[in-house]
Amino acid sequence: MDQIERLGSGSGFLPAWLPEAAKNYLVHTEVGLPIRELARKSGCHASTVLRQIRKFETRRDDPLVDAALRKLGADLGPGVSVSQFTQSEDVQPMAAHQQAESNEEKGGLSQDAARILRRLCETGAVLAVALDMEKAVVVREGQTGSAQKTAVVDREVAEYMALQDWITGDGSGRVTKYKITPTGRLALQNMLSGEPHLHVVEGMSEAPAQFADQRREWGERTVADPETGQRRKMRYNLAESPLTALARRRDKDGKPFLNDDLVSAGERLREDFELAQMGSRVTQNWDRFLTGGARGGFAPDSGVGNGPESARQRVAGALADLGPGLSDVVLRCCCYLEGLETAEKKLGWSARSGKIVLRIALQQLKRHYDETTGPGGGLIG
Repeated sequence: MDQIERLGSGSGFLPAWLPEAAKNYLVHTEVGLPIRELARKSGCHASTVLRQIRKFETRRDDPLVDAALRKLGADLGPGVSVSQFTQSEDVQPMAAHQQAESNEEKGGLSQDAARILRRLCETGAVLAVALDMEKAVVVREGQTGSAQKTAVVDREVAEYMALQDWITGDGSGRVTKYKITPTGRLALQNMLSGEPHLHVVEGMSEAPAQFADQRREWGERTVADPETGQRRKMRYNLAESPLTALARRRDKDGKPFLNDDLVSAGERLREDFELAQMGSRVTQNWDRFLTGGARGGFAPDSGVGNGPESARQRVAGALADLGPGLSDVVLRCCCYLEGLETAEKKLGWSARSGKIVLRIALQQLKRHYDETTGPGGGLIG
């Protein structure tokens, strides 16, 4: 489908990351290329293309899918004719700079998508999208029943995930809530393991669900061991962070061990930490804030990518304010997603002491955010 990839974005190109079925739908409905011609160029049967077109026509009931298709359809423009697709001998391949731009766009979308998909794997998490808002918000029900914001993402990233069938909407009205699909869980696993994204073959939609159910509980994160300096892989539960597990516990008075405000403070740090891994310096060494690391001044990047740079500065400021010990436990439990028992062993603490220190650290972290950005302020409050 080289001819189709030449279109879109005002310069005659549809983005390379667009699913083949969506390309066929847009070229058929916006340009008028016959189904048989699409099938010939795609190397498949006409009935397959027909099913793809009918599927995407049905999916236009989804606000995100409909908005994305309208934007992409407008990019084709009135100047595009059927002859551009039928005269393959005269079609030039995608230019190198346009291919680079397409790959860069896909990489940025994938990074944000992976961050949001990880959040949507957590129990009770949904992506809330309002009709008139440019941002989408991941929310999760807190211990008191209140909604906690855990992540924010641009609407175009949400549209990208909807087109890939990684999220599905439920309900109608001004706000639509989206949950992760089995295909989305498998795509996340592939992204976390460095594998290429899964391209689902038409007629095999049940396969991703089968494999996703087997693999969806765990993910891997590569971190530096502060004792040896070697990079190591750490497994963690995608469905639940150490904070949410600890928040379910009760103290001697029967109250939640961590209230919603403390959990929100930890989630704000985690959101900034994950944003800080994106952009020009994804290998930032946060281990300087660990007790065993060499503490020193924090050097921000050269200014490329202000979003990640600002997030790095916020994380560095919060960890520096907490100081030794408290910064250790929040970095391990909130950012690296290490369990309390693992953190206690790594830090040489006695058993069951970690939860007390973590609660104190979260109280200090909340105070830090209240003083710097105000209660509930900042990135996701």
